[in-house]
Amino acid sequence: MTTLSSALPDFPWDLLEPAKAVAAAHPGGIVDLSVGTPVDPVPPVVTAALAANADLPGYPLTAGTREVRAAIAAWTSTACGASGEVGVLPTIGSKELVAWLPTLLGVRPGDTVVIPSVCYPTYEVGVRLAGATVVRSDSLTAVGPDPRVRLVWINSPSNPTGRVLPAAHLRKVVAWARERGAVVASDECYLSLGWDTTPVSVLSDEVCGGDYTGVLAVHSLSKRSNLAGYRAGFVAGDPALVNELLAVRKHAGMIVPGPVQAAMVAALSDESHVADQRARYGARRERLRAALTGAGFEITHSEAGLYLWASRGEDCWKTVDWLAAQGILAAPGEFYGPAAGQHVRVALTATDERIDAAVRRLAG
Repeated sequence: MTTLSSALPDFPWDLLEPAKAVAAAHPGGIVDLSVGTPVDPVPPVVTAALAANADLPGYPLTAGTREVRAAIAAWTSTACGASGEVGVLPTIGSKELVAWLPTLLGVRPGDTVVIPSVCYPTYEVGVRLAGATVVRSDSLTAVGPDPRVRLVWINSPSNPTGRVLPAAHLRKVVAWARERGAVVASDECYLSLGWDTTPVSVLSDEVCGGDYTGVLAVHSLSKRSNLAGYRAGFVAGDPALVNELLAVRKHAGMIVPGPVQAAMVAALSDESHVADQRARYGARRERLRAALTGAGFEITHSEAGLYLWASRGEDCWKTVDWLAAQGILAAPGEFYGPAAGQHVRVALTATDERIDAAVRRLAG
């Protein structure tokens, strides 16, 4: 018997524990900006829906209720600019789908999956779970005419860099993948959080023109609605691919709990709470960005999303240690790929009081 975990990298956050201990020892307490976990309240419209649907003793549908499917479809039309008929499927957050998508799509040893050069670590984990080969590249031209490519991951707005890919770039990726019979999976969990530019969904008519063949978009309510604890996400796109995912997920028991599905309907049907949360993050972003640049950091990309991609022109772990000495915990760029060795990811997900504490400390 072989252990599957032996094929996986070390869990990155375990490596941050020493710096976390240093930051926690600061007299004013730790300001944890390392993980993008929401700290603000769950919107009342969502908690009310969850409570109203708490008494659901039967098994929920893997495909989702009619109501949640309709809510997802309507949201993709308004928020993603999708005019065609998309297939939709609720998921247990987005991380589980990212980790298992290659396997669910039938990617196997000998196949290749392309992921961004700097990206969310779970893309690579999912490829390793499937036993396939990872290629890190932001240029499909550099990948070449590899017939083994089965899946291409894109992430816009990016975690960790905040980079936004324009519609023209997305169109080229979709065309490249279709020529080779590969699937494009677009992680769009930060789509609602554009700051310096407006992110475009891969489902947009600007990109696909209503034809979603070979295209999937992955979304989450963790960030836009503070529902990380609910594990509420969904995938939308090519109806044939979504049906294939559903067929396998029914066997595997990958089911979103019924009360959470009801909460998703409420969250997707109300944009006022999203605007309120966006305003909170925007204010925190401005204060933190100014403090970091004032302390000698260079901010690159970061035009969208929940993070500032910062550098002092040195090894990322040295920067992590410097920040920890100020009682601030950030994530080293090394977590996101070899090309990110001189950056740290600084999250906006802290209370106003903790953000203000970080600003004071950075000012010296």
